[in-house]
Parts: sequence; C-alpha cells; structure tokens
Amino acid sequence: MQKSPYGMICPITHACQVLEPKWTIPILTELWAGSTKFNELRRGIGNISPTLLTRRLKELEAFGLIERIEDPATGAVDYVRTQSAIDLEPALNALAMWAQKHVEAEAALCDLDVSGLMWQMRKRIAADELPKRRVVIQFRFADEGLDYDTYWALCQPGAEVEICTAIPGFDVDLYVETDSISLAAVLTGRSSAAREIDAGALYLSGEALLIRTVDRWLKKFPYHPDGGPAQLARERRADRRSVAC
Repeated sequence: MQKSPYGMICPITHACQVLEPKWTIPILTELWAGSTKFNELRRGIGNISPTLLTRRLKELEAFGLIERIEDPATGAVDYVRTQSAIDLEPALNALAMWAQKHVEAEAALCDLDVSGLMWQMRKRIAADELPKRRVVIQFRFADEGLDYDTYWALCQPGAEVEICTAIPGFDVDLYVETDSISLAAVLTGRSSAAREIDAGALYLSGEALLIRTVDRWLKKFPYHPDGGPAQLARERRADRRSVAC
C-alpha cells in the first residue's frame, strides 16, 4: 500500500487509500466469513498468489485492520479482524447490495474461479436442512480449462461441510451437473434452481428428497436490494461453455 496520497480532505479518499489495492476487500470479506488461516484465506479468495496474500496481510496488519496471532507452542498462525475492520461491515454490506442491484449479472458472474466458488459452498449448504445422516453431493462443472471439474460435498450432522476434489469413498446421494455461471447465479439470487433447470444449464439427479428441497438446503447470499438483484438474462445459450467474458 505504499503510494502517494490523494492530497484531498474528503474522508472517502482516505478510506480508498487503505482499501483500494487489489484483493484487500476480498481478504477482509473472507475474514468476515470466518476464515482465519492463511490457506483458508487463499482458497476462499481464489486467484491470489501466496506472495501477494502475504504482502496484503502485512499491510492490513500495519493499518490496524487485522491482528496476527501465533501459537508459541505450535507456531500456527491465525489472522483475526480488529474492531477497526469490524466497523467496516456496514460499508461492505452496502457495496454488496449496490453491486447486486447495479452490476449486470453477466459481468458479475463471468470468469469465476471454480475452486473458490466451491470453497464458498461450505457455507452455502445448510446441513441442518439435509437428512440427519451423511449426505454426499457431487458437483460436475462443464466449464473449460479447469484443474478440477468434479467436486464432492461431504455433509454430516453436527459437522462442517467438507469440500473434496478426490472421491470420498461413499455413495453419492445427489449429482449436480452445471457450470460456474449457473451455480453462482443461483447462490447470488440472480437466478433460481428452477430457472436454470428450465434453461438446460443445471441438472439434478439422485435422491428425490434432495432434489425437491434444493431451495431449502442451498442457501443464497444475504444480499437482496429493493427490487431484487439484477437477473441473469433469460435469452442465453444453453451451452454456457461458449459464453465469452
């Protein structure tokens, strides 16, 4: 964050000087979501190098927005928000609401990092809305050029949802075939599961109960401006892999 100041009295520019470098706000948002470890932050954010993440964390610590806590016995490090960062929550909420309303869905959803999207699924699958037993959900993405096109969500009562890139060794209860745009559109409220199924961009097969209750256990992000989020256009090609961003 070493750069020349704006030289203006406006407090908004002072906030920009701290928050505008790339990845700063996503890091704070991921901390807000509950990540505290370096690797958790990196997985949740997506396309950020370890070197740049290290630099941004040091800068945020220098600005008093986060605290680095090291366990002297194990050397394990956690990053937690200070009150200064917590006080940013209303501003970040307002930014999210503004984006949901004014940024076109196609622009907001294209070129997503699928691994980061699936990491977010840990918080988007409501395990308490699933049957009270182990449930395995397989997600297969039609996007091109992915390191991994198949993920498994392992859901068990009383435990956090686990996201795996290797077969977990249990029978699959629900198969989800889609692409990153369709899944993200459902999660952000810019479309619905029913709408994406009708468009041929989302396929569900497996246990009937899980299919019927998908709108209950697949939680949307909590950003719903007046009038609702800008919707994904209805006139779109069924083969979303050909969409150019």
